[in-house]
Amino acid sequence: MDLTFLSNYYNPVVLVACLVVGFCIKHVSWMIKVANEYIPTILAVVGAVLAVVAAVTVHAPVTLETVVYGAFTGLASTGLHQAFYQLICKNK
Repeated sequence: MDLTFLSNYYNPVVLVACLVVGFCIKHVSWMIKVANEYIPTILAVVGAVLAVVAAVTVHAPVTLETVVYGAFTGLASTGLHQAFYQLICKNK
C-alpha cells in the first residue's frame, strides 16, 4: 500500500506549528494535566484552524479540503513526533 500521495496534502508551516503546540502540551507545567489521549484531537483541531487562517491570509478560498488537510497535518505532526521519539529512544 503506497501512501506517498498523502505528502501532497500537508502544509509544512501548519505541521511545524502543531509540533510546537504538541511539545508545549507535553512539557509546559500547567498543561501537563492534559491527558495524552487528547493530544491528537487537539492537534487536529489546531491544524484545521491554522490551515483556515493560512488560507485567509493569502486570500485563498476556504473549502472543506482546506479544513481536512489542516486536520490531517495536525495528526501528521503527532505521528512525526512519535516517529522521532521512537528513533531517539531506540538508540538509548
